[in-house]
Amino acid sequence: MTVNDPDTLNKTSVIEQKVHDLQVLIQSGQYELALKSADALRTEVPDNRDVAYMRAVALRYLNRIAEALAALAELEKKNPGFSRLYQEQGHCYVALRDAPKAIDAYQKAVHRNPALPAAWSRLVTLYRMTGDEASARTAQQHVDITSKMHSAIITATGLLSDGDVSQAEKIIRPYLLQNPQDVEAMRILARIALEFDVLHDADFLLEAVIELAPDYRAARYDYARALLRRHRHQVALEQLNILLKAEPENRMYKTTYATTWVGLGDHEMALKLYRELLDGAPNAADLHLSIAHTLKTLGRTDESIEEYRRAADARPHFGDAFWSLANLKTYRFTSEEIDRMIASEANPDIDLLDRYHMCFALGKALEDRGDYARSFEYYERGNALKKSDSPFMPELVEKNTAEQKQVCTPEFFSARQGWGCPDPAPIFVVGLPRSGSTLLEQILASHSQVEGTMELSDIATAVVDLEGHNRDADNRRYPRVLTELSAIDYQRIGEKYINDTRVYRTDKPFFIDKMPNNFRHIGLIHLILPNAKIIDARREPMACCFSNFKQLFAAGQEFTYSIEDISRYYRTYVELMEHWDAVLPGRVLRIQHEEVVDDLEANVRRILNYCGLPFEEACLEFHKTKRSVRTASSEQVRRPIFRDGLDQWRHFEPWLGPLKAALGDLVP
Repeated sequence: MTVNDPDTLNKTSVIEQKVHDLQVLIQSGQYELALKSADALRTEVPDNRDVAYMRAVALRYLNRIAEALAALAELEKKNPGFSRLYQEQGHCYVALRDAPKAIDAYQKAVHRNPALPAAWSRLVTLYRMTGDEASARTAQQHVDITSKMHSAIITATGLLSDGDVSQAEKIIRPYLLQNPQDVEAMRILARIALEFDVLHDADFLLEAVIELAPDYRAARYDYARALLRRHRHQVALEQLNILLKAEPENRMYKTTYATTWVGLGDHEMALKLYRELLDGAPNAADLHLSIAHTLKTLGRTDESIEEYRRAADARPHFGDAFWSLANLKTYRFTSEEIDRMIASEANPDIDLLDRYHMCFALGKALEDRGDYARSFEYYERGNALKKSDSPFMPELVEKNTAEQKQVCTPEFFSARQGWGCPDPAPIFVVGLPRSGSTLLEQILASHSQVEGTMELSDIATAVVDLEGHNRDADNRRYPRVLTELSAIDYQRIGEKYINDTRVYRTDKPFFIDKMPNNFRHIGLIHLILPNAKIIDARREPMACCFSNFKQLFAAGQEFTYSIEDISRYYRTYVELMEHWDAVLPGRVLRIQHEEVVDDLEANVRRILNYCGLPFEEACLEFHKTKRSVRTASSEQVRRPIFRDGLDQWRHFEPWLGPLKAALGDLVP
């Protein structure tokens, strides 16, 4: 059954109507009947947020306050971002004449959704009751602001804040068509675009907002965050400098400012800024985590371990802190830490994010102890949980692959011979994650003429720009748009790539762009940068696929969270690389990871010859090179080459029959 099934759609419509009827009963004052209807509906849709919320509202109106608060507490476990539940908590505490708890609840509500007139109005009264005139004046300003807002703005803001993104869009788009200069409506639509990951639209809208309203700091901050999502770190830094000049002590701005320096590759600056923030909040778990990540990137492993532990101690069930320790690959958990993780993962109050982080951490911890059966159980559970939170559809990748093959023919490339920007500086390392690409990057970055940068997103950004405003996943403009571009277009895109990546470079003549999934865009790379080098890092399929299955990525790589998805993706990767070899013969150098491990020097010489670089002994001693490494293999490439990881997947072979069958003839 899918969401397009008529039966599913009909059931959804029936439930929506029943929820609407429940709302009407409450609005008409029929609270007993509303409660009975809500109880009946809960048996049909036990996880429906709105039914649970309206049941609590009915209980409050019936003066059953304790029951209402209990219902809201249960709702909060599953919907911690739902602003109206906190507003309703505030109403309950007002009924109990508990001003401090009411203020706290209303503050939580307006923090999540600033367009809640009732919550702001109650806060004005409560602040004045408690003698806090300054806060009362601030709350009154918000009352005045919301009173002037159009109802469409208030409704859309509330829906967006509570996660009803599609409904918010349905309301705000028609309003904006009638009021095209309304900066608040433009900002809401930009936030919706960010939720849908349509970054080009968000960037465009927010830039327009701050041109119309340069003092609108919330919109400027949204713009900075959108720029960061597009990896336009330098422009984001400029926006944050403007914000910090106006509010130098704003911790939200300062935290994002530090994160921007991470994006620019200046980890020492980021570390300094994070530590300054920590002075004002010594038990801030997220700050300890950010500091630990930065220390890890700088190769200061012992210090990073201590910070990860502080993060774990600062927040109960902090799954990311434990997974980050596991992701060092060299860390070994104590028995006490494993017991703590097992207890946390089993805790019914732990949220989804922390739970799957704990599962992946436990998978690694138990694998290191040789308990492969239990390890696989946790890896499998973690992947299933992560997959449940992912929109990945392998069919779209396979469709794009077919379209790449259809567009990028020998005739297509022959007609565009010599197009693009001739700069030979980039060395692209592509492939799949966990295929040895970080090792190749470290080897090349050890050469005196090569700059090691980071996983640059500029090619992916170029693809997004080529897509434009298209949001139809079933009818992408790319790659067919490649046939519509002129020689000038390709040269412009190549020059933009070179200019935009200068911020990550020094004066070395060559630099590395190690973004594995750029294998999908080798045709585009060839057209915009015909003299760039492209290296395909390949690993034996069972080892590569299972290594990805064990890995919880910070972002992206959504294909790795099921055996079916990862095997299909690997097959698509091989299919597309075979196509590039056929239509661009000799353009890509393939390096097999297992061969690098078996004969390092021969493969180093092969890589350097391909890149037109003289041999340097430092490339053989890559582990001595001091540089920032941000990927999961950061600690491994700081040690001499080793064979231990080549056949680790065989420990799990009893459970990997489905993977081997799905890979089929690709398995040697």
